[in-house]
Formats: sequence, C-alpha cells, structure tokens
Amino acid sequence: MTTPEQVFGPLSPVEALTAIATIHQCLIDYCHGIDRCDAELVASVYHPDATDDHGSFVGLGTEFAIHATKKLREYAIATTHFCGSPSIRFESPTVAHVETQVLAWHRVSDSSQGREFLEEFCGRYFDRFECRDGDWRIAHRALTHDWDHKEFVDVAFTPGRFTPSPRQ
Repeated sequence: MTTPEQVFGPLSPVEALTAIATIHQCLIDYCHGIDRCDAELVASVYHPDATDDHGSFVGLGTEFAIHATKKLREYAIATTHFCGSPSIRFESPTVAHVETQVLAWHRVSDSSQGREFLEEFCGRYFDRFECRDGDWRIAHRALTHDWDHKEFVDVAFTPGRFTPSPRQ
C-alpha cells in the first residue's frame, strides 16, 4: 500500500500536487516541442545549466534542444513521442526524481526504396527535477533504451485526407 507520506514526501499535499502537475506539464511540453521541432519549447523544460545524456548526445539540455530538433527536422517526416505516467519521488522540497516511460515513433522516407518506415523506440527518462525560485524544471536527464523496431509501411490513408500536424 502506498501512503500519503510516500507520495508527498517532505512536501505538503498542496505543494506536492502542484509540483506533480508542473512536472507532468513539463514532460508534455518536452514531447510537444520534440514533435513540432520547436527548440525553444524543448529548451524551456530544462534549467539553463541542466545536462542531458541521450547516449549519442551528452551535454547541456538547451544544446540538446537545438541538436535534436534540427536533426529530426532533417531526418523525419513526422514524429510522435508519448510519455507514460511519471513515477515521482520527492527527495526534498526542491528535488524530485522522476522516471517516465517514453514511446517514440519516427516516420522516415527511404528514398532508395521509395517507401516509408517507422522507427519505434521504447525507453525511460530518468530525470532529476529541481525547483528553483518556484520553477520546477529538469536539472539532469538520462535516457535509457528498452527496445526498438523498424517497420516498412504502406500509407493507410490517401494523401490529403487529413491536415498534417504542425511543425515550426
């Protein structure tokens, strides 16, 4: 059984619920920013000195925002990132450890074969969120890999049937 003390940690219920909602919104903003290739929105989820370890990229979160959105804009036709419900453990009133499962799909054109494929990825974000001046953001992120899959696809719907999702 999970107790309120385990959920709220050293925070009051109101403080903890506010922090949880803010952390959750930060995760959503990250996914929206990545999928829209909006480097500014992605960077906004990190504190300015935050670090990110995505395996192939290790550096500042704000630099990752620029790197990832530029690469995805050039490489993928569209992407969809989905975060599961985060597991949040408050270490102190200003530090939370957050583990979140992530599913990502990258729609990519293989010009050599004249086909498209989907890259499917499942992993976990291990984040340390910090509250600085009342502002909960990522101070450190590490991405881990659970599985991936590549699948060639035939488009299911005729072109023009739906309005394409926006990218900047």
